[in-house]
Amino acid sequence: MSGVQLPPGLRWEPLQRSHPRRQFECGQPEVDDWIRRNAWQHQKKHLSVTKVLLDEHGRIAGYYTLTMGQVDFSELPAELARQLPRRRLPVAVLAWLGVSAAQQGQGLGQLLLAQTLRDCYEAGDTFAFVAVILDCLSDAAKAFYQKWDFEELPGHPYRLFVSYRQLEAMMRRE
Repeated sequence: MSGVQLPPGLRWEPLQRSHPRRQFECGQPEVDDWIRRNAWQHQKKHLSVTKVLLDEHGRIAGYYTLTMGQVDFSELPAELARQLPRRRLPVAVLAWLGVSAAQQGQGLGQLLLAQTLRDCYEAGDTFAFVAVILDCLSDAAKAFYQKWDFEELPGHPYRLFVSYRQLEAMMRRE
């Protein structure tokens, strides 16, 4: 997979049944439970796509899950919704992102998010969407995403977005 440059010993793979999902632990029970119990089933049903970052021993160092969704134009900030149709609009959804507790503090969260945004950007050539959205589980997660120019959706302090135009600008800066 092209995209974000990884440190030696790490590699990207689409989630497979054989990956050691049950051993993944990041310290957030919801994030751990998702990959252990739901990610594979949702991927088989083509509801979402999960990509894992594997270490040199084949352990999951981190993962992210993407899916598509919709938001009503009225949920978007006025400056984004201004020139959009007054209806439900397509969005890319970063549903889950987690870094193994054993790998935290090494910048892998940034690598995972950078690859997530790269995947969304590249998908934008095939599937149109107006923004990437996500829901934060904590203030720390919210602060992390806001460093990447994610902003709150009006009235939803833990639902963040970055517009497709912002995403495009990010990719041009690379």
